[in-house]
Amino acid sequence: MEPMRLTMNRTRLALIASVPLLGLWPLAGQAQETARVVSTTPVMQRVGVPQQVCTDRQVVTPGQKSGAGAVMGAIAGGAVGNAVGQGSGRDVATALGLVGGAVLGNNIEGSAPDTVKTVRQCETQTVYQDKVVAFNVVYEYAGKQYSVQSPQDPGPYLPVQIVPILPSPAAPPVAVIREHAPRYRY
Repeated sequence: MEPMRLTMNRTRLALIASVPLLGLWPLAGQAQETARVVSTTPVMQRVGVPQQVCTDRQVVTPGQKSGAGAVMGAIAGGAVGNAVGQGSGRDVATALGLVGGAVLGNNIEGSAPDTVKTVRQCETQTVYQDKVVAFNVVYEYAGKQYSVQSPQDPGPYLPVQIVPILPSPAAPPVAVIREHAPRYRY
C-alpha cells in the first residue's frame, strides 16, 4: 500500500489506504476512517500461458505377407516336382518345384489388409490472455480525492488509516568553499 500525504491546518497526517489483508485490521492506536470509493479501474496485463495442443492424425501401414503362402507353395511344388521327375532329373524337378511353388504360393496369399493407426502429436504453445492484476482506486476522504492501487476491488467503501507523521529535523546548512589554483606570472 502506498501512503498518501495530506496537510491539514499545518498538521502533517498520512492517509494510508488499507485493504484488509487476510481479515486483519490495523493495530489499535491508529485512527481508522472509511472513505467513499469514487471509481475502480481494473489494471490489465497480457500474460503468456503455456498450453498443450494435440492433434490426431491417421497413419496407414501397408499389410505384410505372413510367408505362409510361400512355404505351402514350396512344399506343394517340391512334392509335384519330385513326383514328376525321374532318375537324376528328379533332384532338378524337385528344386524347380520348390522355387516355382514358393513364388506361386506367395502371389496367391496376397497382402494382409492395411493397418490404420491413430497417432497423437502434442506440442506446447503459448496462449496470451488478458488478466486483471490490480485495481486503480480513486476514493474521497475529507472532501479531497486520492488514488491508490489495490490488489482487489475494494467495493463501495475503502477503510483508511490516519497515522501522524512527525516532522523530520532540518538538515544543517552546508557551506561550499571554492579554492582557486595559484596563479603564476612569467
